[in-house]
Amino acid sequence: MAMLEQALVLLATVLASAVIAQLIPRISLPLIQVACGVVVALVANAQIAITLNPELFLVLFIAPLLFHEARESNKLQLWKNRGAMLSYAIGLVVAIVLIVGFALHWLAPSIPLAAAFALGAALGPTDPIAVASVSERADIPHRQRIILQGESLLNDASGIVSFQFSVAAVVTGAFSAMEAVEEFAISFIGALVLGFLLGYLLVKATELVRDWGLENTTFHVLLEILTPFIAYLLGEALHVSGIIMVVACGITMSLTPQGINPAISRMNIVSSSVWEVLAFALNGIVFVMLGTQLPLSIGNIWADEGISNSDLIIIIVVIFILMHGTRFVWTLVSEAYTFKKANQEVTWRKRLRSAITMTLAGSKGAITLAIMFSIPLYVNDGSTIQAFPQRDLLIFLASGVILLSLLVATFAVPLLAPRKKPEGAEQEQEQAHEAQVEILRSVIEELTALQTPDNAEAMRLVIEQYAERLEQLKGEEADQSESLKQLRLNVLEWEQEYVLDLIENDEVEPLDGYLVVNHLARLSSFIRRDANIRVRLAAWVRRLGITVRKLWRGLRGRATEGKRAEANEQVRTQRLIFMRTYAYVIERLRQEMSNTEFQSETVSKLLSEYQRALHKLRNSGSLITSIARRAELDQEATRLGLRIELEQIQQAYDDGLVSRAEAQRMRESVYLMQVDLEDYM
Repeated sequence: MAMLEQALVLLATVLASAVIAQLIPRISLPLIQVACGVVVALVANAQIAITLNPELFLVLFIAPLLFHEARESNKLQLWKNRGAMLSYAIGLVVAIVLIVGFALHWLAPSIPLAAAFALGAALGPTDPIAVASVSERADIPHRQRIILQGESLLNDASGIVSFQFSVAAVVTGAFSAMEAVEEFAISFIGALVLGFLLGYLLVKATELVRDWGLENTTFHVLLEILTPFIAYLLGEALHVSGIIMVVACGITMSLTPQGINPAISRMNIVSSSVWEVLAFALNGIVFVMLGTQLPLSIGNIWADEGISNSDLIIIIVVIFILMHGTRFVWTLVSEAYTFKKANQEVTWRKRLRSAITMTLAGSKGAITLAIMFSIPLYVNDGSTIQAFPQRDLLIFLASGVILLSLLVATFAVPLLAPRKKPEGAEQEQEQAHEAQVEILRSVIEELTALQTPDNAEAMRLVIEQYAERLEQLKGEEADQSESLKQLRLNVLEWEQEYVLDLIENDEVEPLDGYLVVNHLARLSSFIRRDANIRVRLAAWVRRLGITVRKLWRGLRGRATEGKRAEANEQVRTQRLIFMRTYAYVIERLRQEMSNTEFQSETVSKLLSEYQRALHKLRNSGSLITSIARRAELDQEATRLGLRIELEQIQQAYDDGLVSRAEAQRMRESVYLMQVDLEDYM
């Protein structure tokens, strides 16, 4: 039950962070989620203790997220920039381990050199989730974005292996550089080979299942979700890097061609939707959990009187500067080599700006904290068992550097590289928006024209759905409300004129007709909101008179059967008058659809109301068979609407109103609705 409570609290916090991010768009989502995690730890920790198991954390959260990133990455660009990417993923990590380790041991001699190296190793890997978040909010050049992505996918292995050897040196008191290099080569290269092999075997197994005729979307998507866990656990069992094996497997599975047929297209749509939701939830939980651990890791050391809080802050800032300074120099050298190789002339100002952006964008995150929490509590040197030297202090320093790197990346990188819209992008977006509005209006008009007595109710429901989509797209509810009000007034005038014509032509009794006309006039007066005191007083007197007469009749006893029959006949007559009037209004509104005075969605909304009212008058009850038939008609009408929408999108593309990319995006939305419709048949 405790685990279930933790999961529910984490998911609820992720949902809350998504809402807060919409209210505060200038702050990155990971930073908001960290803050929410801190709040959860401070408020609910007494009832719900959220703990972080490093091994479970890596396999349950980091493995599927890295698998998803590997599948979505640009493989061609990763291969083109493999040299720079590997230099960051391996060489830079080793440099940070050495520089941070020696500096920390000098600043805090109580921390053994090997333990200081362990902190440097944990700070080496960049967090792929934090890097992706920063990249979305800043205009980082394409090549640097690719390098950041590839670095975050591969540097976990070098960081984790360096960390493991540093911890082993603390535990055993011995360290072998040759053994470390050999172990790293086996862990890295072995994971790559095994990951590619596993990915290839899974693809072939999928093809074999498909050849057997088992085109089951659920099976294929579930296999994709299980793959990162299988790859990670298999890698750890074979003593290679489980993280690298997951990445290699994801890249292999995404590179293998799948062919083109409806079943594969359907599977890709469902898979994309599932992974989008899963990645969002896991990303959020990772940073919320990071926030929940910060009070635990910071509180004890902050309250420790053995080291001043000012010294702690100074050490964190120095480590941050050294770590980012190393990355800055590494970036300058790497970029200089690249520019020289490509014979490009780049000004020093541009080089410095690019290097600073690349430096600060390499944020640290939950992976670093997960690595630090895997530090053993005790050291057994063979004769005695003692606590791991300065474990709490190391975790505190890592937490401080993580927070500082997230803050700097969130606020500094977008200032250094503000996201710019390409020339003409705003105009193109506005044009696409207008085109989509016209597409939905055209669908409404065509569906209205295709209404028949048999499918009127089903068509009305679909038209209402398109009208709601159109209102959401336009975001002009106030203007449309005023337009709808004016149209209602026009319709009430039509109704009064129609009933007066019926009276004049002796088609209805004057008494019955004038009762309906008076009712419509009162409605019109209330909509205008201009009823004066005299009118309202007359209405109040009339209602009072009706009440008095009802009470008098009650005192006199039951009405005679003749009077009751007369009253029932009057009700039936007025019902018939309203039915004829509504039918007349519906026909007029259909003609009004082509009128430019009112927009199609406004007319369709009122048309749906009158169709619904007429349907209720005609059908006082429904049998099960009629309900089933209505559901079938609803599905047919929805299919028809989606088909018309696809045709209108194609027409808009042919007319040059939308670009190929916009048209494809609109089609994908319709395809998703079609898949959803077929799934719930």
